[in-house]
Amino acid sequence: MSQVETGATGPTGAAGFSAAARSAVDALLAPVDADLAHRFPGDPGTRQPVHTVYVPADAFAADTVRSWGRQALAAFDTHAGTPAELARALGVADDGLLAEVHRRVRAKLEREPVEDLRIDFEDGYGPRPDAEEDAAAVRAAELLAAAVADGSAPPYLGIRIKCMEAAVRDRGIRTLELFLGTLLAHGGLPDGLVLTLPKVTYAEQVTALVRLLADFERGAGLPEGRLRFEIQIETTQAILGPDGRATVARMIAAAEGRATGLHYGTFDYSAACGVAAAHQSMDHPAADHAKAVMQVAAAGTGVRLSDGSTNVVPTGTTAQVHAAWKLHHDLVRRSLARAYYQGWDMHPAHLPTRYVAVYSFYREGLAAAAARLAAYVAKAGGDVMDEPATARALSGYLLRGLDCGAVDLAEVREATGLDRSRLDALAGRG
Repeated sequence: MSQVETGATGPTGAAGFSAAARSAVDALLAPVDADLAHRFPGDPGTRQPVHTVYVPADAFAADTVRSWGRQALAAFDTHAGTPAELARALGVADDGLLAEVHRRVRAKLEREPVEDLRIDFEDGYGPRPDAEEDAAAVRAAELLAAAVADGSAPPYLGIRIKCMEAAVRDRGIRTLELFLGTLLAHGGLPDGLVLTLPKVTYAEQVTALVRLLADFERGAGLPEGRLRFEIQIETTQAILGPDGRATVARMIAAAEGRATGLHYGTFDYSAACGVAAAHQSMDHPAADHAKAVMQVAAAGTGVRLSDGSTNVVPTGTTAQVHAAWKLHHDLVRRSLARAYYQGWDMHPAHLPTRYVAVYSFYREGLAAAAARLAAYVAKAGGDVMDEPATARALSGYLLRGLDCGAVDLAEVREATGLDRSRLDALAGRG
């Protein structure tokens, strides 16, 4: 039989694929297509905060965010009042870029010192009598609702409950129930609400929270999936399960689309690996391994990654503050270079170096990233031939700088010729 007689001819009239073969391929890959779309939806298209501030529930007050801002600004003015002094503190060049960063950071501390606030009912709060934690959960929700109503709340806010292990599970569930119920009774759930589940060891613990949240949504008449949460990776079992598989990927799947982030817990994870206290840090090899596994597991899922914190507090003499600031600044810059765009801040005096590191990172690369993106859009080529994946990274870089205030839309538009909607499209922010 000739090729023509089979009916399988290609566009040029030569031998090709039959309609039956094409249909068979579509049928074979339809489940794969659906699974890819479900599991790897890509970037959620929303702002990611550059940090999360953790405040123990008993220390949280109506003016906590404003107080952190005042303390951060006072530390900045006292120990780095000029760009030259900031340069000496961090061991960097005192150039025009640092002067602009200094100006922008000071304005940020005045305008929006905290981007993400987590009221802690776990390690930072500890075990308390039930009546005391009940009252604290209700109070936290009332204060947050009031802050949202008067416009003083940060863009993202929520609580960290106790984990799902047997000893504290009921307590954590009750705190979450009281907190959410009180929010609903005082104006509803804030748009930037984030819940944190710590010390996860098994994917079934994630499933348990998913079922609880779905049950709450049904009872409260909320849309399915309204309540979302981040998973804290603080145990070795969260990285490598007893069967040798990467457990964190199973946890993301178990969240059924409700997971917003993976947060690395520096000190719990380090201790679980047997790292001596003096060497527990975000840049320890054990930390790098855990975060590399987290990063690969989260890639393409829409789940963001957050690094941990340093426990070296910038207080005392100017020399002591500068030493702590240099450590913090260098750790944040290291995280950013590794695509960990968020981290924890545990003290108001950490805020200046958080923003100095973040703003320097985005301003240093602004001209080069903008030029490459403009050349890609114009198909101008140049000495670097970028692909769509790199264009996504370039536009994503510029958008993160815009979101936190490191750069302005006007200067990005001037450098690239692109408006915000075009940047969103190139970055895959649907």
